[in-house]
Parts: sequence; C-alpha cells; structure tokens
Amino acid sequence: MKLKGFGYILTCLTLTVSFSASAQFAKPEDAIKYRKAALTVLGTHFSRLGAMAQGKTPFDAKQVIENEAVIEAVAKLPWSAFVEGSDKGETKAKPEIWKDAAKFKEAQDRFMTESLKLSVAAKSGKLEDLKTATAAVGGACKNCHDNFREK
Repeated sequence: MKLKGFGYILTCLTLTVSFSASAQFAKPEDAIKYRKAALTVLGTHFSRLGAMAQGKTPFDAKQVIENEAVIEAVAKLPWSAFVEGSDKGETKAKPEIWKDAAKFKEAQDRFMTESLKLSVAAKSGKLEDLKTATAAVGGACKNCHDNFREK
C-alpha cells in the first residue's frame, strides 16, 4: 500500500507521537531542533485554520479536519524537548521556562485544553465553532509566547 500526501504525513506524525514519550536527546541542540520543528508544523497548520476563521481564505470543512488532525497529532510533541541545557544556543526560549516550570506547565495545559476544543469545533463543520476555537487556541499561544519566548 502506498501512502501519498496527507496520509503519508499523518502516518509519519503518528509514528513520531508514538515514539515521543521515549524520545531522548543526545545534545541540547537536538532538543531545540526537535521542538522548533514541532512548533513550526503546529504554526503552519494553525495558520491555515486561522485564515479560514478570519475570512482570509474560503472555509473548507474538509481542510479544517485535515489541518486539525495534524495539530492534534503534533500538539503533544514540543513539550518534552524543553530539557535541561536547551535554554542556551539557537533558541528564543526564555529562562522563565526553567525558573517557573509550574507556570510553563500551566501554559502547556491551557494550549492542550484549547487544542482539544479545536478538535471538537473542527468536527462540527461550522465556521462559527472554528472562529471561537481558533481564537482560544491563538490566545493560549500568545500567552505562552508573551511569557516564555524572546521577541
């Protein structure tokens, strides 16, 4: 069986999610690359949903489901890569991530909670539900960026 396009990507992401819990990073820079890649994928797919929610691109329920599926698969990945020593190097991560780990965990939890609501909204097939959910996820992203990411 050959996988093409979205099916291939989703299969790769699913495999990645399966191995993420046991992911270990040989060097701090490996963790930085990993979390940057995961956050880039999240940002790309969330931007597509945001564009639909804001009326910048036409609403397409099928595309909403496909993009949300990627977000759901990848949303758990970056957090395990904020390991000791990965605060230095090519990163915009603020020291507050490690100084106030509880607050950083709260920000992660908020993002995960809002992402789950996005999943429900995507499956509803309703533009209004998408608008509400993307605004909430966007707020969770902004909160984390404001508190834990250098400009």
